[in-house]
Amino acid sequence: MGKNSKIIEKDEIVIKFAGDSGDGMQLTGTQFSDASASFGNDLLTFPDYPSEIRAPQGTVAGVSGFQVHIGQKEIQTPGDQADVLIALNPAALKTNMKWVKPGATIIIDIDNFDNKHYKKAEYVEDPLSDGSLDEFTVIKAPITSLSRSTVNSLELGIDQKTADKTRNQFVMGLLFWLFNRDVTIGESFINKKFAKKPDLVKVNIAVLHAGYNYAETIEAIATQFHVNPTKTKKGKFRQITGNIATAWGLIAGAEKAGLKLFLGSYPITPASEILHELSGRKHLGVKTFQAEDEIAGICTAIGASFAGCLGATSTSGPGLALKTEAAGLAVITELPLVIVDVQRGGPSTGLPTKTEQSDLMQAIHGRHGESPLPVIAASSPGNCFDFAFTACKIAVEHMTPIILLTDGYLANGTELWKIPDFEKMPSIKAPLVKDNDPNYQPYKRDPEKLNRFWAIPGQEGLQHRVGGLEKLDGKGSVSHDPYNHQVMSNYRAEKVKRIENYIPKQEIYGNCDGGDLLVIGWGGTYGALKSAVNEMREEGYDISLAQFNYICPLPRNTRDVFSKFKKRLVCEINLGQFVDYLRSQYPEFKYEQYNKIQGLPFFISELKTKFKQILEEK
Repeated sequence: MGKNSKIIEKDEIVIKFAGDSGDGMQLTGTQFSDASASFGNDLLTFPDYPSEIRAPQGTVAGVSGFQVHIGQKEIQTPGDQADVLIALNPAALKTNMKWVKPGATIIIDIDNFDNKHYKKAEYVEDPLSDGSLDEFTVIKAPITSLSRSTVNSLELGIDQKTADKTRNQFVMGLLFWLFNRDVTIGESFINKKFAKKPDLVKVNIAVLHAGYNYAETIEAIATQFHVNPTKTKKGKFRQITGNIATAWGLIAGAEKAGLKLFLGSYPITPASEILHELSGRKHLGVKTFQAEDEIAGICTAIGASFAGCLGATSTSGPGLALKTEAAGLAVITELPLVIVDVQRGGPSTGLPTKTEQSDLMQAIHGRHGESPLPVIAASSPGNCFDFAFTACKIAVEHMTPIILLTDGYLANGTELWKIPDFEKMPSIKAPLVKDNDPNYQPYKRDPEKLNRFWAIPGQEGLQHRVGGLEKLDGKGSVSHDPYNHQVMSNYRAEKVKRIENYIPKQEIYGNCDGGDLLVIGWGGTYGALKSAVNEMREEGYDISLAQFNYICPLPRNTRDVFSKFKKRLVCEINLGQFVDYLRSQYPEFKYEQYNKIQGLPFFISELKTKFKQILEEK
């Protein structure tokens, strides 16, 4: 702790890391998040990086960012604006000034603030001398030069390009001091990250300490921040991304069902990490197949389910479009299949590294013919685990393909996640048929759920075939009878509708008896919507929230929930897909809508402005 430093106690704080792609901002943000989680802070993160593999250095297009919101209270969003901004070049500063709070602390790498870099960032005037930063606390640290000199002093023969890559550790050391963190946590991270490269361990730890010592001794840094550990969460926790949580939820679902998990997928941003994670879990009986294209990915998964595994496939919006014909095959064969769609900005290649609730209508309706299947959505990085598990349970017990919607914000973001007790998780009972069952028919149905039963190829006395042609009711042989097609289509639709009897009723956060305004959201907007609604309730407004995770079918009490409120406002990160769906399901209600489609999550401030506008309208 600095001799003359002042410590400011904060309930919560937002830090934004920004630099060129390749400056290690994602790694630095993750490292600081790990340290904060170890300290006991609750947190939520938001990585924000360009889609170009490597945009020109020093340009606005090439800025990569990582925002982390830590606190001693429950954290629901990555924060609207930053209290601390680390900008390694002028482009990073220029891009992020609109996301910085008045009076914030801005740490810059002064070595990169020169005419050459100003020109690349398209600055007209020097931002350090034009008065635009007067209201901020600006720390001008020679990050590049001190990192290089520290590396060179070790005389390990490290080249300058590699030395420059250690700058993120200088930043980390500075932040460890600024937030009064134990620097040994940073050392542990480096030892693990570069375990097979001892020279890199030495130089990165040396630069980490150089950053810490610089912060401790320089008089420009007169303030430290202290955020106490959270006391509201008890148990064993870890930091987790939505993609990792999704992968683990699939593993848990297969294990509870007594099945082997098979994932057939084609890499696509931002879903690829699910395939990466599961490919390393062979010791848990997971089988993964990196297919040559999206169609092969889903078809192999359907084949795996036919053979008695739990088939799954992961993708994003463009890949889901390619998988739709095969999804129809899964509908007509009535085999369990989990399709994970990690939504991103579109159309076409669109904004592959940005978030958007872009695929709801495609998930519900995007198949040829009458091809109903259930659709559910996760609402936080951590509960991607819960809804991946739920997707497995619905797919297996109801013998149906199912689509799980997450999005780029959930997939890449992290939160403090309580590790569940596997023994206490719900059971999953596969409707398997015993050998030589004399009453077996391929399309004989359970009278309650309407699911057919699951016979595995090779079981004695249960020879059968399935395929894409319409099936004869019960027997499963090919049928072109028009009346039979009506019967089978009705069965498939009613089977999906009856899932509403096996999912929870829709909950209301706020006034369960009704009130002036019901905010309606779905999926990954939960954190921002709940935070905004909570703040407004504390200010005395009569406002509540219904956040939907079960989309198709909707919870069976949805009409009752809507009927209790005078006004209903549907908020989405798209142009109105869920509100259009609700209008088709419950046309008797009037819905207002608030839509954002900027590749960014909702900000609490903009939501509150909209809520107040709706409440004050007569």
